[in-house]
Parts: sequence; structure tokens; C-alpha cells
Amino acid sequence: MQYVLTLTSNPAAPCLDTIAIAAAVDALRTNGLRAGEPDWLAPDIAFDLPFDGPVTDGLASALREALSGIAADINFQPASGRRKRLLIADMDSTVITSESLDDLATYAGIGDKIAPITARAMRGELDFEAALKERVAMLAGHPSNLLDRLLAEVEVTSGAGELVATMRRDGAYTALVSGGFTALTGPVRERLGFHTDRANILNITDGSFSGTVGEPILGRDAKLVALNEFCAELGIAPADAVTVGDGANDLAMLQAAGMGVAFRGKPAVREAARFRIDHGDLTGLLYLQGYKRTAFAA
Repeated sequence: MQYVLTLTSNPAAPCLDTIAIAAAVDALRTNGLRAGEPDWLAPDIAFDLPFDGPVTDGLASALREALSGIAADINFQPASGRRKRLLIADMDSTVITSESLDDLATYAGIGDKIAPITARAMRGELDFEAALKERVAMLAGHPSNLLDRLLAEVEVTSGAGELVATMRRDGAYTALVSGGFTALTGPVRERLGFHTDRANILNITDGSFSGTVGEPILGRDAKLVALNEFCAELGIAPADAVTVGDGANDLAMLQAAGMGVAFRGKPAVREAARFRIDHGDLTGLLYLQGYKRTAFAA
């Protein structure tokens, strides 16, 4: 079977060149593999390098060690079946640059109480649903118009627009699935053009946060459930899906999808996911599917 090694760098600080190609070829050769001709997906930003198997369990760590001096993301996969028909993306710290609940807490003056709980939950150290309820309870009584400030200040991650637009143009179904709140996922979905969104409901009473979340809560397994449901609706297998996220509650869907990408993920998530992007932006998911920069949708 033929495989393809894809190196991607940050488009804002491209760092790939012929030296990087030579290092990748040498790393493959050192591991008993023969490389073909490189194919630039975007000059200085991303390239594919085909190679012949067999692939051993230690190849990923060996490649990352050999190329550790290059600020690039290193991923490989079978050369066939790269284009995916379903995209499921996490929102917080993935499609947007921050954790929305932490932002609300900061606006309410209680960020120092909530942010540490969020960090532990995303690392998988706390039960997701219990941690969500604990944090939301601290918002009780604070004005719900803090959501307006959140919506005004939310920052979309670089490459998110190109990712969604390109996959939609080519017929893929796109879904934003979050353990956060519909008050934000709805506007983000509309802004970026996702087909649909799923998230929790943040209860509000008389202009203030009630301190509770609507039931049923989209918990740790919600994203895997969404993956399976969307695949069934589309008549495809999970192998035909690309999923992306950063936290422990994303891991099940990352491991179940054909292309599950840890995007600047927490340490345990990076180690467990088969694909990872630590340096690049979300256009890295397009390069992993074999897209050239010139083929991106505007």
C-alpha cells in the first residue's frame, strides 16, 4: 500500500523548504521506507511526500523526533480515501480561539474561579458533565447580556472559514458540535457556514443566568454520538469523516473518525489522536485531505 506523509506549517510563519523535504526523505529512509517525489500543496507552507509501506507502530514518533528542529506538523496516512464527506468540529479553542465559558466568567468577574476547572476538565481530569454544572452554577444571577459582549468579541480561528467553505463546496456535510452553548454555536455556525450546530442550552430567567444547563446535557460522549448519527443519516462510514477538537471530551470522536485531528490539543489528546496539528491553522485539515492552496474556496 502506498502512503503519503504531509508536512504543514503555520501560514503566518511558513518554514518549509528543500531542507525540510530532504530531512523528511532521510527520516523515511532511516526507517526502511522509500519516498517518491514531493508535491507542494502550498509553497513554503505544506507538501505531500508519497512513500511505500509497510508502516510500523513507531513511525510517527520516529518522524517527529527526526524532524523536531522544524516547526511543522507531521502526519501520514494511506494515499487513497483522503477526501472526507463529513466534518465535525469542536468550537471552543478549536473553531474559536478561546473557551467561551471562561470568557463569560471573566466578564462576570469570576474568571479565576472557573478557568482552572475548565482546564482540568479539558485535560480529562474531571467528569465533564459535573464540571460543566459546577461552572455554570457560579454564573447564577449574573446578567445574561454578557452574551452580547461574548458574541461581539469572539475570535474565529484562522483557517476555519476556508475549511468549512471548501468542504461544503465539494459536497461534504459540516457540523459544529460543542459542549458549550447554543447562544454562541448558532451565531458561529451562521458566520462560518456550517450546515448545523449542536450544543447545550444555558438557562436564562428574567435577564439573568439561572445557573443551570438545559437537559439532556451534551456530555463527554455527545460528539461520538453525533458522529455516528450524522454518518447514519448520510449513509457513510466514520472512515469518511474528519473530526477536529482539542479536549478530552473530543477524544472519542477523534479516535472513531477516519481522520481525527487534535488541533493544538491537550497533551493526552495529542498523544492519543492519530492526526495532530500543533503549528498550523485549520487549513491544515484541507492539506491533510490533499487539497492545494489554489483549490480552497474563498
